[in-house]
Amino acid sequence: MFKNLSERLTGIFDKLKSRGSLTETDVDLALREVRVALLEADVSLEVVKEFLEKAKRKALGSKIVKSVSPSQMVIKVVNDTLKEILGNKEEPINLKTTPPVIILMVGLQGSGKTTTSAKIAKKLKDKDKKKVLMSSLDVQRPAAQEQLATLGKQVDVPTVEIIKGEKPIKIADRSLDQAKKGGFDVLILDTAGRLQIDDELMTEVKDVSKTVNPSEILLVSDAMIGQESVNVAKEFNNKLKLTGIILTRLDGDARGGAALSMRSVTGCPIKLIGVGEKMEAIEVFHPDRIANRILGMGDVVSLVEEATETIKKEDAEKLDKKIKDGHFSLDDLSKQLGQMKKLGGIKGILAKLPGASKIQDQMNKANIDEKVILKQQAIISSMTVEEKNNHKIIHASRKKRIASGSGTSIQEVNKLLKQYHTMLKMMKKYGNMDKKTLMRQGFGNMLPPGLQ
Repeated sequence: MFKNLSERLTGIFDKLKSRGSLTETDVDLALREVRVALLEADVSLEVVKEFLEKAKRKALGSKIVKSVSPSQMVIKVVNDTLKEILGNKEEPINLKTTPPVIILMVGLQGSGKTTTSAKIAKKLKDKDKKKVLMSSLDVQRPAAQEQLATLGKQVDVPTVEIIKGEKPIKIADRSLDQAKKGGFDVLILDTAGRLQIDDELMTEVKDVSKTVNPSEILLVSDAMIGQESVNVAKEFNNKLKLTGIILTRLDGDARGGAALSMRSVTGCPIKLIGVGEKMEAIEVFHPDRIANRILGMGDVVSLVEEATETIKKEDAEKLDKKIKDGHFSLDDLSKQLGQMKKLGGIKGILAKLPGASKIQDQMNKANIDEKVILKQQAIISSMTVEEKNNHKIIHASRKKRIASGSGTSIQEVNKLLKQYHTMLKMMKKYGNMDKKTLMRQGFGNMLPPGLQ
């Protein structure tokens, strides 16, 4: 996410580190480079102009210009301005209305409306403990209604029965009636899309909106199409008065300009972002955290939140006791590798740490394969219960059998055992260390060679 922009801005800040103090000329030169970086990232020209005006005003109006390093000063100014452009604070879906809360999903065909509808439904069900109903109003695209029904089963959220030949307004009316009678907290209506905006599409969506009076009208937009997504947002907002925007495929967006332009150009908050294909891969849009990621400062808060959601409290307590008692087995190690996978693997974790782009470069140069976690789990799975609980008995013949059973080499088995042995020594040495420091140093020892 924002990889190219992050690298460009980090390079600009690095140049300022050797300066003794910050002059107006320094600010002008730095912001000129920031301007080029933003334009290359596909941020709209009007937003770039607004950004630079605000940033320069903040930089030259600051009373602490000479009391901090130039790079710190410019980073702070750019960070503050980024947050302002992005919206300053998160604005999640508004659930504080009389149920059922009606969410109308709109957008062009191929933007990911149907999948995003299911992701939102899962999020509201699992995290907000809401009773959710989904309904497809898309009678244009073949099998669109069946697709939502299939996704509904996948995320364990009911969908409204499909009646062939029924018009969108009739489906919406029937869905609302079912949501009220069924005591549902939220009704998600997935509307039809088109390859491009047309009058028929807008008329249909406006008629549906008048029928159900939605609490939220959310535009689902593909971040990969760059500035075109901003133009689409402007058109939909002019016709429908959007309450929010959801950016999909932001995990694959090398430039990120759409995210930076969207709020400023439309006035609509970005409420959610899609960051992967899995049903769990949708996040609340936090402007401050996104600004930190863009500036290479990481997003440790999101990483901690994800870890908290992924790791059960009782499991963490059991693990903590095992570590302190010196009973951390290879089976425990396999479970921890599984947790790393749930957090997005090695790259997923590192992407949220400060200096992410530089670490990613190290990973690329070292040719690190994300499948290393799967290999290590396969190796441990090929061990007997006795071997998992007592690594000392794993000698040559056993290593050969384990390697054969896991489809790996004896060298890879040796490498895993060496890493495990290093972790055991570290745990013994730091048995009384606080959990945060212990886990941080523990991860360091599990990182592939070249990143430790």
